[in-house]
Amino acid sequence: MRHVISLADMYPDDLSRLVDDALAMADGQGAEDQPLKGKIGGIYFRGTSTRTRTSFTVGAMRLGAQVIAYGPNDLQLVTGESIQDTARVLSGFLDFLVIRTNGSVEEMRTLANQNSMSIVNAMSENEHPTQAIADLVTIKEALGRLHDVHVLYIGEGNNSAAALALAVGMTEGMRLTVVTPEGYGLPADVLEFSNALARRGGSTIEQHHDAGSLPKNVDVVYTTRWQTMGVQKADPDWKTKFKPYGITQKMMAKVSKPSGTIFLHDLPAVRGDEVTDEVLDGPQSLAFRQAYHKMTSAMAVLKWCVAPAAQD
Repeated sequence: MRHVISLADMYPDDLSRLVDDALAMADGQGAEDQPLKGKIGGIYFRGTSTRTRTSFTVGAMRLGAQVIAYGPNDLQLVTGESIQDTARVLSGFLDFLVIRTNGSVEEMRTLANQNSMSIVNAMSENEHPTQAIADLVTIKEALGRLHDVHVLYIGEGNNSAAALALAVGMTEGMRLTVVTPEGYGLPADVLEFSNALARRGGSTIEQHHDAGSLPKNVDVVYTTRWQTMGVQKADPDWKTKFKPYGITQKMMAKVSKPSGTIFLHDLPAVRGDEVTDEVLDGPQSLAFRQAYHKMTSAMAVLKWCVAPAAQD
């Protein structure tokens, strides 16, 4: 079985292939033959979602699959049934299960311990792998390449940032600069593993915490919501620490290339916090095209997991 639980489980060629397949989906290729026709999938979200849940549902349907939606209290897990028993039961019915949780990926790995149902991580506490695929798709569509692309990520080292670091580490010739408030950077193990990937693949990843020292002439500026899934932070003064990291038109002007720099945001946005209206709605912003590519990326992932023969 193929699963997408963490990008760390993939080969770089797999990631590249998913990006290209998603771009093909955006051009109307690869869905018309409905490679998932006759397949049935579950969409199990324990948290709120506008884009990811809709993109996987619509994407699966466009590929020919039927879907069942489960809310946070719909499965007997909440009454004490074990993950192992749940996996054994659902794998008898479903071809794939797309999961969003605020917890770790270990539950997903337990669910993946069977041989008939693909598991897809639609966001966990530590990683958002399908978001990173959508990010690369958006960048490659806009710039025509990933090689020699410099991404400046500003904000919190959250699950989207972790996935982006892994994706850049797996993509030859890319460069990622992560700038976060002190104490809110990428987890040490994620940064270490991403850098190990980067050294092997010829990419570059660096992180620092000085909002006044930003690289210039970057190709992409990227931020995310400061409160992932709306979860409150322990420090009551956290927003004061984050304020210098908000993306403004002035900041964009300082770091942008004369030839053009794009702005990305994984959405939802809290306007006036991590980004101003001027930037999010401005000509450099591809945030809403990026949201569309959550669907093309979901389609590429489902096809890769559930119908690999159709891709090969």
